[in-house]
Amino acid sequence: MAGGRKSARISNGNAVQLPERGPVESLIYWRDVKKSGIVFGAGLITLLAIACFSVISVFAYLSILALAGTVSFRIYKTVMAAIQKTSEGHPFKEYLEFDLTISQERVQQVTSVAVAHVNGFTAELRRLFLVDDLVDSLKFGVILWFMTYIGAWFNGMTLVMLAFVSLFTLPKLYESNKQSIDSYLDLVRTKVTEITDKVKVAIPIGKKAPVESEKDK
Repeated sequence: MAGGRKSARISNGNAVQLPERGPVESLIYWRDVKKSGIVFGAGLITLLAIACFSVISVFAYLSILALAGTVSFRIYKTVMAAIQKTSEGHPFKEYLEFDLTISQERVQQVTSVAVAHVNGFTAELRRLFLVDDLVDSLKFGVILWFMTYIGAWFNGMTLVMLAFVSLFTLPKLYESNKQSIDSYLDLVRTKVTEITDKVKVAIPIGKKAPVESEKDK
């Protein structure tokens, strides 16, 4: 099975061949450290600014900085072209010609996926709140109870920042330690399944009545 796995690790000290990923996945998995570092740093600074100031102020100041940078660069390139007597053209011509139009098919695809997720989420909430399965509803109640403590410890903006940092750290950490993490997750999953089965056996609520035997008839 020499060529069976494209992303298999080579234990002889050779470089690991990583699987191809999309642009977002490449960022969060740090395939290009420079790009990921820029996006991570800019995003974290923006979130910290929003936590300290209003969203409108942060948007206005960031827009002013971006506009000042593009105007300055545009003037600089124009002056340099005049001095050197070259015809480089507009420095942002490539980006100005970039097609930003969203196709109707893409909008319908994203909308259909979003509607499917919303419908599934609504159906799951109905099932949990109306106690379709007692054990699942109890587990959901425990999760909500823990969320009250999380809400007391952190505000919404802090949770957003923690989620953003986790997005750029946990996937890479999992990829680097996949085997050991999977073994611990399997152990936890087994324990949770054992506890859930014991609870279901101990609580007969919601179970179907046993079929009447021939002797009872």
